[in-house]
Amino acid sequence: MNITQALSLLGRGVHEVLLGDALKEKLELGRPLKIKAGFDPSAPDLHLGHTLLLKKLKEFQDLGHHIQFLIGDFTAMIGDPTGKNVTRQPLSEEAVQENAKTYARQVFKVLDPDKTEVLYNSRWLKALGSDGLIRLAATHTVARMLERDDFEKRYKGNQPIAIHEFLYPLLQGYDSVAMEADIELGGTDQKFNLLMGRELQKHYGKAPQVVMTLPLLEGLDGVKKMSKSLGNYVGIEEAPESMVGKLMSVSDDLMWRYLELLSEKPLSEIAALKTEVVAGRNPRHIKMDFAKEIVTRFYDKTAALQAEQAFDARFADGLTPENLELQILQSTEGTLSLAQTLKQAGLVSSTSEAFRKMNERGVRVDGEVVTDRQTQLNSGKTHVLQIGKRSFAKVEIKKI
Repeated sequence: MNITQALSLLGRGVHEVLLGDALKEKLELGRPLKIKAGFDPSAPDLHLGHTLLLKKLKEFQDLGHHIQFLIGDFTAMIGDPTGKNVTRQPLSEEAVQENAKTYARQVFKVLDPDKTEVLYNSRWLKALGSDGLIRLAATHTVARMLERDDFEKRYKGNQPIAIHEFLYPLLQGYDSVAMEADIELGGTDQKFNLLMGRELQKHYGKAPQVVMTLPLLEGLDGVKKMSKSLGNYVGIEEAPESMVGKLMSVSDDLMWRYLELLSEKPLSEIAALKTEVVAGRNPRHIKMDFAKEIVTRFYDKTAALQAEQAFDARFADGLTPENLELQILQSTEGTLSLAQTLKQAGLVSSTSEAFRKMNERGVRVDGEVVTDRQTQLNSGKTHVLQIGKRSFAKVEIKKI
């Protein structure tokens, strides 16, 4: 693959490349580049939102570049303040190590373990020592730190900012110095931290890294960022049937977003599929093909086919409640609205459809017709949901 083709591949789905023609210049060096991506092992269950970055790492890997998968075991004991309006509690060393093992198992569903270097930043950050940490802190001012959006909001809102939180971007940036990274990938919310690495590399006399930011993937609701805590996610270790059910529940508009960011299909093919839908093709078939592609990626083609058959049996042939597999739906509040539960269980494609079915008296919970849009289901109890005569789901809401 020549550089023009490589740039086209690597640029797909990327939000921003900083700065200028820096990526092209790095590729023109003609050597394997060190590609850095850091993960904070505070929440070890990876979902499709995380795989945007993993997919991009795999593209670099397939082009012959060296992947440095960094587990921030030292920085996790501080806690990444990005996007937080309160100070995060540090994790214990035991929790970090356990989460790190889970991460390693999951990322190698995407990356080639034989071609991936797994690093822990405690290796150099512990060795930095108090004198090194003070010198590192002296490279930036408080005013510079307050330029960061979340710090600025908390400061203006009279929300407390702990001193150690200012250290997080500095330590993440120092990782790039220690690793001599050529390119660092991260979400758009990490831009400040990624640029910090670039600045510190220059300060320590290193060649500055290229920064590539990737978008934050919307969850199944199509509104908020995919997150386990919000219950709008598809985990990469979920059962294949659950993956298919969740992906089939997304809106048609969100389907295109997922295809463009997560699918291996060429953009030209996706554009052709859009034309087919405009001409009358049912988007359900495209959605199912995509769902099977995702299941195949994390399991295999057999699992994808079986998940499709199970989905079709559930919605076309109907299943009795006794035969249903229990679905666990997570909620931070310990409750979910009935409409959202129906959607997450894969019985409807949207909350609007759920409301319509309620109005038509087509929704039953544990055998009772429910028409109240405000109905909430609580954690700790198994419910059998029914749409019409033939579509069932058995669910339990779990508070996290």
